[in-house]
Amino acid sequence: MSRAHAATGAAGRERVVVVGAGLSGLACALHLAGAGYEVDLVERQDHPGGRAGRLDMDGFRVDTGPTVLTMPELLDEAFRAVGDSVYERLELVPLHPAYRAFYADGSSIDAHTDRTRMAAEVARVSGLEEAVGYLRLRDWLTRLYEVEMRSFIDAQFDSPLDLVGPDLARLAAMGGFGRLAPAVGRHLRDERLRRLFSFQALYAGVPPQRALAAYAVIAYMDTVAGVYFPEGGLQAVGEAMASAAEEAGARVQLGTSVRRLERHGDRVAALHTDRGERLPCDHVVLTNDLPDAHRMLGHRPRRPVPHRYSPSAVVLHLGTDRTWDRLAHHTILFGQNWERTFTEIIDRGTTMSDPSLLVTRPTLTDPSLAPPGRHLHYVLAPAPNLRAGDIDWDQEGPRYRDRIVATLEKRGLEGLDASVCAERLVTPADWARQGMAHGTPFSLAHTFAQTGPFRPRNTVGGTCNAVLAGCGTTPGVGLPTVLVSGKLAAHRVIERSRRGRG
Repeated sequence: MSRAHAATGAAGRERVVVVGAGLSGLACALHLAGAGYEVDLVERQDHPGGRAGRLDMDGFRVDTGPTVLTMPELLDEAFRAVGDSVYERLELVPLHPAYRAFYADGSSIDAHTDRTRMAAEVARVSGLEEAVGYLRLRDWLTRLYEVEMRSFIDAQFDSPLDLVGPDLARLAAMGGFGRLAPAVGRHLRDERLRRLFSFQALYAGVPPQRALAAYAVIAYMDTVAGVYFPEGGLQAVGEAMASAAEEAGARVQLGTSVRRLERHGDRVAALHTDRGERLPCDHVVLTNDLPDAHRMLGHRPRRPVPHRYSPSAVVLHLGTDRTWDRLAHHTILFGQNWERTFTEIIDRGTTMSDPSLLVTRPTLTDPSLAPPGRHLHYVLAPAPNLRAGDIDWDQEGPRYRDRIVATLEKRGLEGLDASVCAERLVTPADWARQGMAHGTPFSLAHTFAQTGPFRPRNTVGGTCNAVLAGCGTTPGVGLPTVLVSGKLAAHRVIERSRRGRG
């Protein structure tokens, strides 16, 4: 047997080792297992899910990563690869409203995904003319998503020339290469509504005034396609995917770290773990943070300018003995000086002087996540990453926590501090200690130079059987896109296998 096929397993099936049981690695494992590969999935944490992690906090079951689940059909696609279904594995509860937004002037808007209900809400807040503008915006977002999904999100890129095609012209004609804030502003005049349909640029790591209008596709996912919550929390998603992968024949090893890759020329022949195991492979898929993946491969990306990373976040997990009816499942509390927020975080590297905060109340939808009579609140405050800012978070973190709580109390959550019975503070320094580059869980920003074919590819130069997946590679950051990245990585493996057999 040749060295190239030395890892091939039973019945001649090729063996793939996937490093990382985050959602991209789990999606990749499901697609590969469904295609007949032998799959080893290795995860250093003691539970699956990766950044969609969990924390047991004095009886509170806390989601430590993403809290917003959209596009469940992409999740279902991974389950269907092994003849399973997300709808049989998980109870997905649609959220109504998807968000509730409060503004500094005391007004509020509920973001409904139903067309008629949202048009009525916009008319209530801003008048009939704005409701008509909302309907135009909704139609534009839908067309934008249809074009981007088939040609720019769920697509492999090997060079910028792969962009060329009819959908490139369609996207340009729709204004996708303009800027997000003006694109939304063409349909809506009310500044409050403009914020509601453009704040999602924070997910992409770019201010709305600078973000490509193409990233309005995130607003489509949130405000048109719908927001869901799985019973058991987002942590249940990783657990369900891992179970489905194991039942399909994949071997999932939790609490296991990869110490080094064994190279034979341009091939990765095996992985060595901290348990002393040698895992031979025909292919390897790395889903760990991008700099760590390149370090393991001994690869240094060649770029004229360094990668630019997204802002980070301070997250405060609060278990309380009371809650506030004004809070929806997801509530955005906008500060007065919205645009200054981006200048402070991204350009100056400072914390927000007038914070805009996301508060998630998962126990509104699933009370079982807290002890009886208790409530769980997740507070996210955008913050500079460690490269952009020079903040000693171990010193500043507790003080900033107090500022966040005081801000929340001023904005309607009276008595919050006194109600806290369990809490956990997470700062950019904590994200860095978890191995996330520059202390941000949002990886590379979606600047033009880091979008589509200009984003790091899922293949690595000088290595013929290693593939990347996760938020640092194509198509990018966000729960739907990392699921797609896992599928694209699996397809790379399958393509290479077919070429090898030919």
